[in-house]
Amino acid sequence: MEIQIKNFLFALFISLAPTASLSLRTLPHPNPCDPRSLPDPRSLRSDQLTVLINGYSESRIPLLRSIAATYAAASFISSILILWGNHSTPYQTLSQLSYNLSSLYSAGASITLLPQKTSSLNSRFLPHPAIKTRAVLVCDDDIEPDPKSLEFAFRVWQSNPDRIIGFFARSHDLDLARKTWIYTVHPDKYSIILTKFMILKTNYLFSYTCGSDGGGERAEMRNVVDEMRNCEDILMNFVVADETGEGPVMVGAERVRDWGDPRNEARVALGEAAEVAAEVGLSSLKRGGGEHRKRRGDCIREFHKILGRMPLRYRYGKVVNSVGEQGLCEKGGKLIFCDRASAGLNNDQ
Repeated sequence: MEIQIKNFLFALFISLAPTASLSLRTLPHPNPCDPRSLPDPRSLRSDQLTVLINGYSESRIPLLRSIAATYAAASFISSILILWGNHSTPYQTLSQLSYNLSSLYSAGASITLLPQKTSSLNSRFLPHPAIKTRAVLVCDDDIEPDPKSLEFAFRVWQSNPDRIIGFFARSHDLDLARKTWIYTVHPDKYSIILTKFMILKTNYLFSYTCGSDGGGERAEMRNVVDEMRNCEDILMNFVVADETGEGPVMVGAERVRDWGDPRNEARVALGEAAEVAAEVGLSSLKRGGGEHRKRRGDCIREFHKILGRMPLRYRYGKVVNSVGEQGLCEKGGKLIFCDRASAGLNNDQ
């Protein structure tokens, strides 16, 4: 597997020879909004997925390596781009990360470390010439899905290619008392999929970054993301809903490990890396969940004001990977699902 570090001006290439060698050469940085710098859309593969992992904290590097390994092992993953947004990270640290990746993973999807030109959260959605698939998975560096759930989410996208697919959902709402839009969680509906795990059509990266030739309303909305240092996921949901008139699709997962959730208690498996994961997350409760939610509500109001309409659409329920018995039967004094009560019972009804 080839591991590369690419910068906008420079690139490091890691050879997979028995003794890894490091070389440096200058590379041009193509204009992400120039269609000529991107692959022909007709050549993009629909049977594979490109993973875009947002990376920033050096403390999370061990966790990042583990998560990258999970994605690289999946047969339907074409490549993994690690979008590194921390400009203060030493050159040697990035070199060591690439060496570790090359020494750990000798097969599977290619992994590329891409230092970003700016620390803007909008960089998560830049179109990249390296993307050769019709869909991308945009995710955080502290979310580790089980392989079965990962594959199922991709299959759901293949059946709903114009929608955003994901495991983590939130909602917008109208506060009638205050007459303003807010960001919230509803128990029965949602309109926003988070970038913790978000599968979407590759074309939407271009729409987000280059809509209206990179200017106009989209540019104003991206400026809000930069000012707030937040809400890039909300804006992407705005962009897609505005283009399609459809809401996102939430997928039920069997096991998705959220290492960055501050409610974690036991973090033994990955030691210190897992300990710091909950402390550096943008929405950590230690930083004030109420303030975080208020800021995201401010984003929704600003996006609505700039756009002049509310494109977000509600969805209800989620797509699940299996169809089990819904009826309850009594066994051993307990109520359990009937299809688990007894394998010997005749349930052909």
